[in-house]
Amino acid sequence: MPQHPPIDSQITFLYTRDLEKTVAFYEGVLGLDLWLDQGTCRIYRTAADSYLGLCERKEMPDLPAGPDQHRVIFTLVTDAVDEWYKYLQEQGVEFEKPPQENPRYRIYHCFLRDPEGYLIEIQRFL
Repeated sequence: MPQHPPIDSQITFLYTRDLEKTVAFYEGVLGLDLWLDQGTCRIYRTAADSYLGLCERKEMPDLPAGPDQHRVIFTLVTDAVDEWYKYLQEQGVEFEKPPQENPRYRIYHCFLRDPEGYLIEIQRFL
């Protein structure tokens, strides 16, 4: 099998109707560092070569309703799941699931939603 060309980094883009409200969550609550401001899109560094892009789209479809309905899970991987849970609770963030072990996938994780309804998972591998 031929080897593919190198990949230097990775960006996940999420759309938002309200960029300022979403930016306030990712910058102010999660504490992500802005890497590039493109006006209607802002890109944040999440790890050494991983990024999250937030792009404003006034006309976008609603996300599926309900706690088990989602199109995207934005996952932050860290050994400090409990510390993140405590920190975010102190910021007033409500969680869909508190930290718990998932034996099927051998992970420890919790779930919350951003202001646009995207599911965020904070997890560590066991």
